[in-house]
Amino acid sequence: MDKKKNRKMRSLLQFAGFGFPALFVWMTVIIVPFIYGIWITFTDWNGLAMHINYVGLENYAAVFKDPTFVSSFLKTVVYALFTVLASNIIGFALALAVTSGIKGQGLFRTGFFTPNIIGGIILGYIWNFIFSYVLTAFGKHFGIGWMSTSWLTHPTRALIALIIVSSWQMSGYLMVIYIAGLTNVPKELIEAARVDGATAWQTVRKVKVPLIRNTTAICIFLSISRTFMSFDMNLSLTAGGPYKSTELIAYKIYQTAFTSMEFGKGQAQAIVLFVIVAVISLLQVYFTKKGDEES
Repeated sequence: MDKKKNRKMRSLLQFAGFGFPALFVWMTVIIVPFIYGIWITFTDWNGLAMHINYVGLENYAAVFKDPTFVSSFLKTVVYALFTVLASNIIGFALALAVTSGIKGQGLFRTGFFTPNIIGGIILGYIWNFIFSYVLTAFGKHFGIGWMSTSWLTHPTRALIALIIVSSWQMSGYLMVIYIAGLTNVPKELIEAARVDGATAWQTVRKVKVPLIRNTTAICIFLSISRTFMSFDMNLSLTAGGPYKSTELIAYKIYQTAFTSMEFGKGQAQAIVLFVIVAVISLLQVYFTKKGDEES
């Protein structure tokens, strides 16, 4: 009995020494702020007032009645749709290229992945300069009308510019995941397809793509969740302009809370976004498990 008690005490002390600090940090950084944020959604707190009034579910009702929030959500859906398609297609194409055995493919992998390392704020300012000065100078010099003015001053083109830059940044990240999937495809199947006379495109379509379904599902859902939470690129590249034509949902939440000083309403919007991203993540887990069971 004494030995068992000593083992239990030793295990408890080991947890207290190693597990408790990590648990304490996780609780104070994640759980406590999350619970506090939920509490704020039931108040009218403006971030400064000492007296806080409870308003019940008014903030949640206001979220869905706010036409600007609905507009930002719809813009985010459009942005996510095109960004997810473009980044996954580009990422898969890059993964095929750098796993084909070409010379210097390791260097190409590093180069294609580099944009994902650079922060979105920095990339946004770099591309803001490119769209505002470099491309306009090029368009004026060669007499190209649609390039003579900055895309960031036109509502539709500004959103397209945001999609282009986001796809360019995210494709390198997705490329790495696709590389992991492609390298796990049995080489025997690829060789058998070539012996049977399959072309390179047929090998990709009939052999590689079906065998990386789980990888594809992971990339799609990861890119969806990242696009719905896109903020830094939106802030530095377009700042929601012109005329709020590129104000995505995360940037809208920031504007509501820190510009309009409506923390209760802004936090309620953030909870709605959290639920959306959580549902996307659960769908990813479901379809990944389903693919494992079918395979």
